[in-house]
Amino acid sequence: MSLAQYVRVLKLFWQVTIAAELEYRVNFVIAVISSIGGLAGSLFGLFLFYRTDYTFPGWLWSEALVVLGIFTILQGVAATFLVPNLNKIVSYVQEGTLDFVLLKPVSSQFWLSTHTVSLWGLPDLIFGLVIVFYAGRQVGLSALDYLAMLPPLGFGILSLYSLWFILGATSIWFVKIYNVTEVLRSLLEAGRFPIEGYPAAYRVFFTFIIPVAFLTTVPAKTMMGRSEPTWLLGSALLALILFQFSRWFWRFALRFYTSASS
Repeated sequence: MSLAQYVRVLKLFWQVTIAAELEYRVNFVIAVISSIGGLAGSLFGLFLFYRTDYTFPGWLWSEALVVLGIFTILQGVAATFLVPNLNKIVSYVQEGTLDFVLLKPVSSQFWLSTHTVSLWGLPDLIFGLVIVFYAGRQVGLSALDYLAMLPPLGFGILSLYSLWFILGATSIWFVKIYNVTEVLRSLLEAGRFPIEGYPAAYRVFFTFIIPVAFLTTVPAKTMMGRSEPTWLLGSALLALILFQFSRWFWRFALRFYTSASS
């Protein structure tokens, strides 16, 4: 299929999904309340650090708030696009309905990654953007500074997607693997604070093992003009390597998939 055809398919996917989601509008109100509660908890946790005169090394309150805003945006992206799609890979394998996906005249990874979208992640996206713009004004950032955040943020989202998809693909071998993605989400919670606030061993882990630093701290530093070009390059390379690996790993995993009809 050509790129234009994939775009048309994606548009059709989301039109159908959004129409179905809008039938349950009360869920959006619940999602807003839930997002406000989660955000209030995050702000309170950050406030406790600075209230006791503790500061993350090299980070003022408003600068740390930028990191929290980016983390909230990523939460919204995950809830809108990743959770409703990638968390279902396990059930497709377990119920044997992955057969129908593989028979479709479209890339199975594309279908599994994009066939649905959840509107209930939008509150986190909106609140995250509000925090970033508010904190950015306190820091004195310009419009170009906000634009500078977009490339590393995009690379971070791609890295997060790739890790999530790779874990979902392991359900080919380990069918009951629901908790693995929850473990990943728990580890990503570390991204709500600047990476410099953690001990050295944790900084190494959250940079080179689970790349939390590339998801929130690097975009925040880039936006504030404090990131070295090597970090942006590293973010791009990490995202591309993980994405290519996720494609290879999915094709490799399918060799071991036993069709429900076989």
